Amino acid sequence: MNPLRILSLLAAGALLSGPAQAVAASAPAAPLTAAPAKAAGITRIDPTFWWVGMKNPRLQLLVHGPGIGNRTVALSYAGVTLDGTQKLENPNYLIVNLTIAPTAKPGKVALEFRGAKKLTYQYDLRARTTPNDPTKVQGVTSADFVYLLMPDRFANGDPKNDNIKGMRAPAVARDSMYSRHGGDLKGIQDHFGYLRELGVTAIWPTPIVENDEPKTSYHGYALTDFYNVDKRYGTNEEYVQFVQNAHRSGLKVIHDVVLNHMGTSGYLVQDAPAKDWFHQWSDFTRSNFRDAAFNDPYVSQYDRKQFGEGWFDKHMADLNQSNPLVSNYIIQNFIWWVENTGLDGYRVDTYGYSERKFLMDWGAAILAEYPRIGLFGETWVQGTAQQAYFAQNIFPTVDGFKANLPGVTDFQLQYAINEALTRDAGWTEGVNKIYYTLQADWMYQDPMRNVLFLDNHDLSRYYSVIGEDFAKYKMGLAWLLTCRGIPQLYYGTEVLMKNYSNPDGKVREDFPGGFAGDQKNLFTTRTGQEAEAFSYVSKLANYRKTHPVLHSGKLMQFIPDQGVYTYFRYNDQGEAVMVMMNSNKEEKTVETSRFAERLNGFSGGTEITTGAAVADLKTLRIPGRTAWVVELKR
Repeated sequence: MNPLRILSLLAAGALLSGPAQAVAASAPAAPLTAAPAKAAGITRIDPTFWWVGMKNPRLQLLVHGPGIGNRTVALSYAGVTLDGTQKLENPNYLIVNLTIAPTAKPGKVALEFRGAKKLTYQYDLRARTTPNDPTKVQGVTSADFVYLLMPDRFANGDPKNDNIKGMRAPAVARDSMYSRHGGDLKGIQDHFGYLRELGVTAIWPTPIVENDEPKTSYHGYALTDFYNVDKRYGTNEEYVQFVQNAHRSGLKVIHDVVLNHMGTSGYLVQDAPAKDWFHQWSDFTRSNFRDAAFNDPYVSQYDRKQFGEGWFDKHMADLNQSNPLVSNYIIQNFIWWVENTGLDGYRVDTYGYSERKFLMDWGAAILAEYPRIGLFGETWVQGTAQQAYFAQNIFPTVDGFKANLPGVTDFQLQYAINEALTRDAGWTEGVNKIYYTLQADWMYQDPMRNVLFLDNHDLSRYYSVIGEDFAKYKMGLAWLLTCRGIPQLYYGTEVLMKNYSNPDGKVREDFPGGFAGDQKNLFTTRTGQEAEAFSYVSKLANYRKTHPVLHSGKLMQFIPDQGVYTYFRYNDQGEAVMVMMNSNKEEKTVETSRFAERLNGFSGGTEITTGAAVADLKTLRIPGRTAWVVELKR
């Protein structure tokens, strides 16, 4: 997250605030939301269950219960070996290390916790389903069109889960931008048909795991339980069904995760396993949000420590991933979600804030188990080199870090398209910014894995940024759906939802029609420019879906001339699409002789969004504030 955005959210009350909480083993225990205890004296075990046949045979169990750390452990199960236990600073925890041999069969492993009175916990080992099911863990590629939504703000499909007894946040209050509004998993699922009509192939909800914080819990980025879906969205079982139903509907699911921190209301904070489970400061210290401290060759150690170990906010405890027990806990959790649900990809929030060795270990472990999975991280940074540093790149190892993350959220191109539509062309300014940003793609191993976007849940909405200019709106959408990479659309952009991120957070307003009593239902009834916008996105997205040249073809760009930027998507089969963007107010005449290497052999074309014929490719007169997407014909 960008530091300026963080400060503005703090001022507006959008981020959690309150007195700093000490993270210590003596902190009071919070109410638990895990499954009912299976044995007296054992509150829970994470991971809550596991599988036989994983590539990594080792399993670290974090056992929680009053005084459990004072017990010894025994088991007898064919193929499962007890590798020992480890006591923690807090006697309410015990680490149990197991090795699960390839010969082990699914079943219940009786874990005996011996003390004054023996306790037995039946730990569930299951059969894997992902390796032989092609509908699971499909990955996310440039062939996809990703739809980012906030579950709480999209649609309320099950009013019965609006208010859950015992949870800290107050009841649903749709008149407050920082309260829960009632959206849920069923609300998303009820509109799978709408998403398919739009041309979407992958859904990215903001975090759906439990976020039981007393304030501003709707966004999900201060999780309080790694292993449970927030009950106001649904249950774990309903999430598994959600992913399965999405796959049946031709939609992939991207799971939004936070590696760097967690909410202070979670049981791991309230009754911490040890002080070194989280980064400690004598007084509350917020991160300086300066990602450059990660790889600045002249950095002070204080600045680097504050960036990586400072807390994101007072209710977001910073996880100490240099502790191998913490690292293993997080890695296992995100393997667990994939195997349990069959989800297709992870978007990693605040990617660059985590400890660097941990990032490499996390990425390697996930990709080892699931080579097809889509992985991309939030990199809200300055400069393409800094962005490429966090992705798989051509750089040498820097201070022990070599990124293995396949893709990133491409903020640099988001800056560029906004500049192209809001600033006149100059030598490097305006539409030329796109050219120079794409020119820097040489730094990535594969820039096609980067995620393109016009806006998101942290940014002012695209339609407002461009001054609600509908011509510019179409230009930006044309670029989004024809440029290299994986396009992502923020919910409501297709029906011209607008507003700014400051000061009141209205970029996260409810989708009209998703909630009982809404005056408009834009899921079903669209008129005027709202209808035209939806139609434009749908036509281009669905064309892209069925024409691989546009989503997987090569890219060739030409230096912008007089504010007109031209690029081609093409393949070895002789197919080509020409995109020409005129950023000027006035019409421009373009002589195309310099495009000969891409136009030779083609006699004309068809503009995809209008169906208009382009008969003469030698001289083109393109209206002002227009983007043409032309399928070339021989």
